[in-house]
Amino acid sequence: MVTVAFGGPREGQAPLTWGQRLMWRAVHLMGESQTFLSCPWVLPVYGRRDLGSVLDTLRVLLGRHESLRTTFALTPEGPVQRVGRGGELTVDLVEAGQDRALRVAERLAGELGQTAFTHDRDLPLRCAVVVKGGRPTALAFAFSHLAVDFQALNLLSQEWRALLSGAELPPADWQPMDQAAVERTEPYRARSAKSVRYWHSVLADGPLDVFDHPPREAQDPRFIEIGMESVALAVAAQRLAERWTMSTTNVLLAACATMLATVSGRPRAVMQLVHSNRRDDRTRTMVGTVEQDGLFVLDLPRSDFAAACRAARRGALTAYRTAHYDPFEMQAMREEIGRRRGREPDLDAFFNDRRTVGTWPGLPPVGSDEEVARLTEKTRTYVTNAWPGVRFKAFFTVVSAPDTGKLSLIVDTAYLHPDTAEAVLRGVETLLVRALTEEVPIAAVPEVCGVGPFLGFRTAASPGADRSR
Repeated sequence: MVTVAFGGPREGQAPLTWGQRLMWRAVHLMGESQTFLSCPWVLPVYGRRDLGSVLDTLRVLLGRHESLRTTFALTPEGPVQRVGRGGELTVDLVEAGQDRALRVAERLAGELGQTAFTHDRDLPLRCAVVVKGGRPTALAFAFSHLAVDFQALNLLSQEWRALLSGAELPPADWQPMDQAAVERTEPYRARSAKSVRYWHSVLADGPLDVFDHPPREAQDPRFIEIGMESVALAVAAQRLAERWTMSTTNVLLAACATMLATVSGRPRAVMQLVHSNRRDDRTRTMVGTVEQDGLFVLDLPRSDFAAACRAARRGALTAYRTAHYDPFEMQAMREEIGRRRGREPDLDAFFNDRRTVGTWPGLPPVGSDEEVARLTEKTRTYVTNAWPGVRFKAFFTVVSAPDTGKLSLIVDTAYLHPDTAEAVLRGVETLLVRALTEEVPIAAVPEVCGVGPFLGFRTAASPGADRSR
């Protein structure tokens, strides 16, 4: 174990940014399941570096980025961020032994995130250095989502590599305290008000629930994440995106929303769409939490899945344009609707594409569209995680992987059985693969994908699925 002393050019206290406010509320809503919001991350050590140079590079990152030396506290005026000028970070040293260093680092990063952060006292990161043959080979981190989002982690990765190579970086001039100040100005207040009005227009008279059926007896743990690894999913999404001139994110979003509408037995899917919100050069280079949730609406067309993808593209653009707002003002609006309608609308359905690029650069070569269907025989599904209470009815996540499509679905087992979640993931794959070679009518989706409106609590698992835990 070693200690890294660090210092930065300024300290201070400021209100939370809008991104931090969103995470502040999420942390307190989730309680003991707030570790879901921990962000594991691994930074490889490039080249043959000694421990001192690696720790010096870590010290530079801590000094450059105020979010990494920030604590968060509740005051009589509301929650605030407190930036420390200096401090110390304790770093564990872990010997990799005969194991692959990166695999050890990935395991450590997951373990570091299993303990909740005490945000008013702890630095928002934990770190361990993996050592092999006497040299550091990788750093394992767990970050608090109050301090970073996944775009910020990608920025740290880029800076880490540059600093290790000896590059001199320009100053990190835009910090979360600066973002909090600009969000209190009139242009930003007007942007927030516009977003709140749009959300109100959807929620004022829309369904109050994600699913119409009442909850059943839940499993323990209640919230289960089912994962799927499918080369066929990635190949089909990429080819359809090129064919229809849209992003793979849009194609996957449309497929997930179509399956959510199908399993809920409704012609409309309403989901929260996680959006990076890095709209300008200042936020694009800021290490902090900027992402917020947009409100995505897909009204299923009467025609086919291609039309659903086009409608999803329009819905996503609207969601992106109205995803920058003061979460406290948004919550006040939702509470007002709750008083008028008897309770707040349930918005516990989400979609999040966590990839850094919209392609899969390591996909194997595949021939004709007909051959893609045969790849589904190699698709694997499995339980990836479980929590006692994360407050999601359905949460789709596209996970970054270069050589296969990785899609996961968190479900509340009081509403959807894990077998149903697996059938929904398989349905997304089937929908995309079938759309390569035929027009898939929306009316035929339940028959084509094997997932219809909720008629029973349990749906049989797909043949050949690997449900290993």
